[in-house]
Amino acid sequence: MTFQKIAAETYLPSPPAEGPPVVVVRKYDEVRDKAAVEELERCEVAEYGDGNEIVGVIRGCIKTVTNGKKMSSTQLPVYVKLAYILGLRVSSTHRRLGIATKLVQELENWCKQNGAEYAYMATECNNKPSLNLFTQKCNYVKFRNPTVLVQPVHLHSKPLPLDIIIVRIPPQLAELVYRNVFSTSEFFPKDIDRLLSNKLNLGTFMALPKKSLSNWNPKTRELPSSFAILSIWDTKEVYRLQVKGVSVLTHVVCLGTRVFDAMVPWLKIPSFPNVFENFGFYFCMGFTWKERRARLMKSLCKFAHNMARNDAGCRVTWRR
Repeated sequence: MTFQKIAAETYLPSPPAEGPPVVVVRKYDEVRDKAAVEELERCEVAEYGDGNEIVGVIRGCIKTVTNGKKMSSTQLPVYVKLAYILGLRVSSTHRRLGIATKLVQELENWCKQNGAEYAYMATECNNKPSLNLFTQKCNYVKFRNPTVLVQPVHLHSKPLPLDIIIVRIPPQLAELVYRNVFSTSEFFPKDIDRLLSNKLNLGTFMALPKKSLSNWNPKTRELPSSFAILSIWDTKEVYRLQVKGVSVLTHVVCLGTRVFDAMVPWLKIPSFPNVFENFGFYFCMGFTWKERRARLMKSLCKFAHNMARNDAGCRVTWRR
């Protein structure tokens, strides 16, 4: 995977001229820019200064993924280079100046130079400024509406069904399962093996009916007749989140559930975690196979919740 970050800064010509500073878009320099970019990405307002001020940043990466087709001669999946815009931030004091458009254009040029054939980004359906930027100014088209499912992590362990067993499978077997199912799907990463063996990966787990375990041998690489699979990554070192913009009443209600849970822990009330301060999350990816699908996946989601509750920095599990 190729990765790039681009920053926009202001500077004053010498001698200073009247009017606003010139905006320069350039490659991100970690040594020089890290502190300023971290301040910007925490959504803190940047003051209008005398120049050399970081006022915008964009991140992007290029991955090799499947395009959903097979080569007619070999029936192997067709791979393409796909650019993904990971994040775009412009200081609130410098918006509506065309900085975001310049950042997107600069990143797109870098993507083209590195062989990307397509570019895509994801945003919330109600994020009008982002949608207008990409669809009206940058000529992006709507592709899909993926759903992200979030599970709050509370203090109590969730009980697992007695007739379902969850086993951890090695990365090699997980890779085989994913490739067999998704090799001709769109956006399936070619380097799934590296993702599954990454240091952030906490493991891949399979849920199946306990009675079928005696008839399945993982060493044969044959899939059981019915199962669900889930891979879990600890993303706290990569992403930090914070919920903003909610009412005071919402804050009070969520705090009340935690206080009440602490007073009577034996009731095992599923109190709502504090997501109004900086927190991390576990990212989950998986699928179900054949019958009894919902119950098997539900068991895996409970399993992921129980893993996360032992991690003080993790307050939600995130599944897409």
